[in-house]
Amino acid sequence: MSTTTSTPTSTSAGRSAMSVRTRLGALHVRIVGSGPVTVLWPSMFVDGHTWDRLLPHLAADRRYVLVDGPGLGRSEPLRRRSSIGEAADAAVDLLDGLGVDAPVDWVGNAFGGHVGFDLATREGVLRSLVAVSAPTEPITPELRRQIALLAPVLRLAGAVRPVRDSVVEAMLTQASAADPQLRAVVVDSLRRPGRRSLSLALRSFILDRADVNDTLGDIRVPSLFVASDDRGDWSPQDAVRAAALTPAARAVVVDGARTLVPLEQPVTLARLLRDFWAEVDGSEAPHPR
Repeated sequence: MSTTTSTPTSTSAGRSAMSVRTRLGALHVRIVGSGPVTVLWPSMFVDGHTWDRLLPHLAADRRYVLVDGPGLGRSEPLRRRSSIGEAADAAVDLLDGLGVDAPVDWVGNAFGGHVGFDLATREGVLRSLVAVSAPTEPITPELRRQIALLAPVLRLAGAVRPVRDSVVEAMLTQASAADPQLRAVVVDSLRRPGRRSLSLALRSFILDRADVNDTLGDIRVPSLFVASDDRGDWSPQDAVRAAALTPAARAVVVDGARTLVPLEQPVTLARLLRDFWAEVDGSEAPHPR
């Protein structure tokens, strides 16, 4: 589809913010740096600010595109039920709208990892995939029951305290949730979208999430699956099993984190990313004759 990019809303020292039209509405992005493109797509409920603590520790010679997912953050509200597959289509629209014509390095946290699993099976979209805290199975029955209790509250009243507390608990370890700065990143993200948009995103990207284990074998790009030590539905063992199903993947574990690894353990995750990208660069280097 045809996409257009708005005039940047702010610029400073290699940074800009803009909205890019996609089939799921205009996505708000912040762009930092210059060089090969790396897309940072965050988890559900939160927005691109969950990457802010990670950025200072990453390589400086890259162009980082920090995305607010469809219906989340400062992106245009969702107006209908969608799917992770369509979110992946919207990601392609986003890259087209930004004029990106070379495969990108994709780093997705939870929801962003699910979008990355889809994109990594498509020819020529990704150069590499990092999926952080991104289960390859549908949500567990226990989590579905918990959401069934909170979904009506979210739909009718928005991100009120019971919803905020449940999201914080799902996203952060107890130690991180007790840190006012880390907690504020999650709570502020929840306040930006409207209640209808959040409800549609919850249905589209969490409740309707499908099992992708059967498609992992179709991923042909180098992949890194990052698990945390404190998320029950994406354990280190789960990540190892998923990596075994993926032709060029390996799994690693980050301690002291739950779902939002980039927010909770930015230094460790940055080191893993730098090492992984160095491996990808090395695999693409021409072999001496």
